[in-house]
Amino acid sequence: MKMRVSAVQFALKDVDSVEEWSAQIRHYVRNASEYGAQFVLFPEFVTTPLLGIGEASGGAGRPIETLTAYTDMYTGLFSELARESGMYLFAGTHVTKRGESLRNSAFLFKPDGTWHTQDKLHITPTEVESWNVQPGDGVSVIDTPFGKIGLLTCYDIEFPEIVRMVRAKGANVIFCPSCTDDRHGYYRVRYCCHARAVENQIYIVTTGTVGSLSRVDFMRANYGQAAVITPNDIPFPPRGIMSEGEINADMLITADLDLSLLDDIREAGSVTTWRDRRTDLYTDWQ
Repeated sequence: MKMRVSAVQFALKDVDSVEEWSAQIRHYVRNASEYGAQFVLFPEFVTTPLLGIGEASGGAGRPIETLTAYTDMYTGLFSELARESGMYLFAGTHVTKRGESLRNSAFLFKPDGTWHTQDKLHITPTEVESWNVQPGDGVSVIDTPFGKIGLLTCYDIEFPEIVRMVRAKGANVIFCPSCTDDRHGYYRVRYCCHARAVENQIYIVTTGTVGSLSRVDFMRANYGQAAVITPNDIPFPPRGIMSEGEINADMLITADLDLSLLDDIREAGSVTTWRDRRTDLYTDWQ
């Protein structure tokens, strides 16, 4: 079975209205639809340009909790686009409220317009200290006609244990939206994506923000690149990269994932890392 995925290198830019931001989202969804994509991934913090509406360039932007006022607009827009396009839309992440705490929540909108959320589990120091974002409480996998998939955000991919749990629950593909402001952060996420693909013999689809917001603190610089990452074995490209974008370009990439190849290499690959894990010494902690 094959599934076609697209990943958007979303260009953060100052906008003066919700409509201007929404038009940018619609553009990318239509672009992916023209390529016949079935799954589309947007990056982390995709709604942060909304914090600069009405602000002057060089200002700090409105407080991060302001984003929670846009949740109905955000879910309405992506739900509509998922229904219209018939695609699964991984709508990046959006700041939401759980009781009195803020969460960095990843959303998947399904072709019927419903959605699934997965809160980010590991929170970076900047998110905690500057925005008071709190970690999520658990992880789940999502059923699709193409099998189970996982949704882990940025810093989450740097923790092997949580990826192993998601694979143990049956996920063959993990979608990883991210947001990194410099090359150090970008390569941390990117190299960890490769490691997780090798360890678990899975595909990882990742993308990050590019561009800059002159009106919003902590979003003034972005360094990103989309990639579709594979295990490193003979059926796949030697570098484990099926597709990747141009660094910091405003664009999307598209690739076909052959899920049957994962079964082949788990059974008879050059190495069989998933089968050979030592659950007598360490568990998958389901």
